[in-house]
Amino acid sequence: MPPRVYVETSVISYLTSRPSRDLVVAGHQQITREWWEQRRRAFQLVASQLVVREAGVGDRALAKARLEILAELELLEATDEARELARALIERGPIHSQAAEDALHIAIAVANGVDYLLTWNYKHIANASMRSAIEDECRSQGYAPAVLCTPEELLEE
Repeated sequence: MPPRVYVETSVISYLTSRPSRDLVVAGHQQITREWWEQRRRAFQLVASQLVVREAGVGDRALAKARLEILAELELLEATDEARELARALIERGPIHSQAAEDALHIAIAVANGVDYLLTWNYKHIANASMRSAIEDECRSQGYAPAVLCTPEELLEE
C-alpha cells in the first residue's frame, strides 16, 4: 500500500490558482503542479471535509476547479479523537487558538494514521520551530505524528 498523503487546502489552491506575479508564490505554484503531475500517483491522496469547505469559498471558477480535484480524493472523518487531538494541540501544544482549523487539519491526518500532511502553510503547519512540539503532543496523545511537509519535500523519489 502506498504512503497516504493528506492534501491540505493550500496545496489545492496553488494547484488551481491563476499564475502569480509574486516570485515565491509562483515558485510554489510551479512546484505544486510538478508534484501533482510527477509524484501524486506514488501516494494515496486523502483530504477532509474541512479541506472541501475551505476550497469551496472565494472565486467561483477557482472554487469549482478546487472542488473537482477534491472530488477524486478519499475524505477522512473529523472523528471525536481528531477533535480532541486538535484541542490538545491548541491547549497544550504550539498552535494558537486563532489557528484552530490548522490544528484540525493536523489532527484529522494524525488520528487517521496518514503518513504525510502536504501543505504550503508555513505559519502553523509546516513550521520548523513548531514541528517538534506538534510531534511531541501527538505522541503524548498516543498517535504517531504525520510528517508535515511541502510538495517540494516530496518531489524526489
